[in-house]
Amino acid sequence: MAMMTSMPSTPAPRTKAAARILTYARRRAGLTQRALAEKSGVPQETIARIESTRQSPRFDTLVHLLNVCGFELEVEAKKGIGVDKSLIDSMLSRDQVTRARSASASNDLNIRMMRSVRRVAE
Repeated sequence: MAMMTSMPSTPAPRTKAAARILTYARRRAGLTQRALAEKSGVPQETIARIESTRQSPRFDTLVHLLNVCGFELEVEAKKGIGVDKSLIDSMLSRDQVTRARSASASNDLNIRMMRSVRRVAE
């Protein structure tokens, strides 16, 4: 007796993201799924499965489809990655008066810096 595997009832977040991105790009390009299939060489059925979250595309397939639509896929660091949280913790451990003085001094420094930048630009 052959065992059947079923797709998870809820698509993975990456599959949903790929579907949203591709659908958005295709629509912005003014293309139907069929037109995108003809231009890209990817079967229309595959595009439909990706957009309906029934299939997670390979990375190179998604990049190719987006390029055909006139879009690029860019990678960015997640917010909070690379942030030195020890500085935040240090500031929050101070009392309110000290934090306010530090903020004021920082603001004054920023104002002086912006004035000097304007002078150079003029």
